[in-house]
Amino acid sequence: MTPTTDGAGKPGGAAQTAIFRPARQTKPAWPGPVAPGRGLAGGFTLIELLVVVSIVALLLAVLLPSLARARRESAVASCGSNLKQVGTGFAMYLGDYRDRYPCATDPVSTSPRYWLWMGRGFRRFIGPYFVHNINVNNPSILVCPSDPTPPEVFERTSYAYSMAFYHSPQQIDAMSSPADSYTNPQPSIAQSAADVLRPARKILSGEWRSFHEPIHTDNGWWDKRGSRVFLFADGHVAKHPAAAILPANDNLPDPNLTKHGVRGMDVR
Repeated sequence: MTPTTDGAGKPGGAAQTAIFRPARQTKPAWPGPVAPGRGLAGGFTLIELLVVVSIVALLLAVLLPSLARARRESAVASCGSNLKQVGTGFAMYLGDYRDRYPCATDPVSTSPRYWLWMGRGFRRFIGPYFVHNINVNNPSILVCPSDPTPPEVFERTSYAYSMAFYHSPQQIDAMSSPADSYTNPQPSIAQSAADVLRPARKILSGEWRSFHEPIHTDNGWWDKRGSRVFLFADGHVAKHPAAAILPANDNLPDPNLTKHGVRGMDVR
């Protein structure tokens, strides 16, 4: 038998099931760039940029004072740490010298001329107690990080030592002028730790100038303005404005001439 064919001469004929292919689907085209303000945003508008700039400016205005205050507080803390170590030096000296504070005949140097209460003067007494001996070439902890004074002025020493610790209360009470701190020197008499009646109220050492709140023509402990970080005889450190320091025998906030010397007090 001859196989059947369809009209085109192919096997199967009319009985063959026709095969249909689905029409090819085309992918939808992605939309092109959309103009700003229509559909998807194409970038920042001028108003949006101005708003962002305004917000940044506002944040800076709020944060910068806080950052400046944080820097100042950090400097005060660093200075306080220095004075804490200075206090350790004094304590070690007391342990080696029968509980008596550093004492020497003033002036301790005549070329250049300076006095024991100055940083250059008492440096020699506590310097040897530290790993790297403190001297003119290695000021170390005797420099406040905020002290802008040129090195050649005070040999990079920022702190003073109250002369009440090497003069008797009677000698201190006989002094009534800042000039008594550096002219007509009185015989030095070492005071002992037991002589200090109010160690938490009597300043032992401290910043000579108002480094953290700078003032024009700063006169140091003889200035009623500004504030300073102080080390007290009991070892604690605190920052006090000059106005909080009790008037000394020269009527100034001067821990050198504290009324009644080591038997008196500098703050209440």
